[in-house]
Amino acid sequence: MSDKKAEGGKPEGEAKAAAGDANQGGSGGLKAWMPLLVTIVLMPVLAFTTTKFLILPKVVQARGGAGEAAGHDTAGGESGHDAAKDPGDHGKGKEGKDAKGPAKKKQTVPITKVIVNVAGSMGARYLMASFTLVGTQADFKTIVEENKDQLLDLANTAMATKTITELEKPGARNQLRAELMSIFNNALGGGIIQEIYFTEFAVQ
Repeated sequence: MSDKKAEGGKPEGEAKAAAGDANQGGSGGLKAWMPLLVTIVLMPVLAFTTTKFLILPKVVQARGGAGEAAGHDTAGGESGHDAAKDPGDHGKGKEGKDAKGPAKKKQTVPITKVIVNVAGSMGARYLMASFTLVGTQADFKTIVEENKDQLLDLANTAMATKTITELEKPGARNQLRAELMSIFNNALGGGIIQEIYFTEFAVQ
């Protein structure tokens, strides 16, 4: 017979065809899985590259633009708020702020020609002084006028204790000024009298 049979009872041609089909099947299966394997390997690489070089720069740029816009809006809002709050402050500056509380006006009450004998002079020498009392309290003048007799008595008593030696010392006038201010404020209560100016001061 011309047809030879391969081992297992199959003709030789059929055995070769079956082997060829098996080889083609294995190769075809590998080719079928190749796109999937490439996709699995390349997807993380593509995702990383896209995120780093495309998405992140756009996000950073968008955030930067939004931050700058917010900063401009805030600055503009504050300026607008300040302008609406007090449109006159921009021209006034520091003077405008100081004008919120009106400065207290100084008030003065003169006490003239207080004359006393100098201590230890046996009446041969005398001290004559005129001074002005200064304060900022609203009813300062009223308080001083109502207590003027008491203040004159206190001034006479304090001045009459001074001797020629004490009156001739440097700074004698400043010392007497401080004493009178302390005595007057103790009598009137509080720091009503803030300054005392001597307008006359003479020892005869």
